[in-house]
Amino acid sequence: VVADPVGSGFVASLPRPGGNITGFSSLEGSIASKWLELLTGIAPGVKRAMMLFNPDTAPFIKSYALPPFEAAARSLKVALIAAPVHNDTEIEAAIAELGREPGSGLLGMPDNFIEIHRALIISLAARNNIPAVYQTPVIARDGGLLSYGADFQDIFHRAARYVDQILRGAKPSELPVQLPTKYLMVINLKTAKALRLTVPPALLV
Repeated sequence: VVADPVGSGFVASLPRPGGNITGFSSLEGSIASKWLELLTGIAPGVKRAMMLFNPDTAPFIKSYALPPFEAAARSLKVALIAAPVHNDTEIEAAIAELGREPGSGLLGMPDNFIEIHRALIISLAARNNIPAVYQTPVIARDGGLLSYGADFQDIFHRAARYVDQILRGAKPSELPVQLPTKYLMVINLKTAKALRLTVPPALLV
């Protein structure tokens, strides 16, 4: 699972990967701006947003996802906080600090570290009354407020077609690396109610 194939050094470019590798990225960088839009849409009182990530397991965040997030923050007049974390203690400290000021929101970045620690993050966000947006549906289903991200089942189906083409003689270097084209949004209405948030009809639709 690779979010930034070029930045991570796997391929030379998306349209012409070169070498002997191609595939499907799990993330399109500008989606970070969409996460912030969704966060302020479901929680209009958010005036500051924390981006939670582990720089060791998701080094692409700073170069790939942070710039569009910063642009969206300026447009929406939301203060941005980048919070690199490496363990439970740092997660607890970052979210507790965020919860001390009203109008705070959280964005759990697309990172296996965040998913592995989701129970702790969900619990701390609830305890500190912080609305949060994530990438994967499992986090919203486990109690996170909202998730929006690539439909991995669709990616796997598309990848199978690439496997078929390669087995029939296509060269991986000539098959462009593709970005997600289908996305899923999951809203946990129980969590929204606990946070005293009214989900806008547009999001429910």
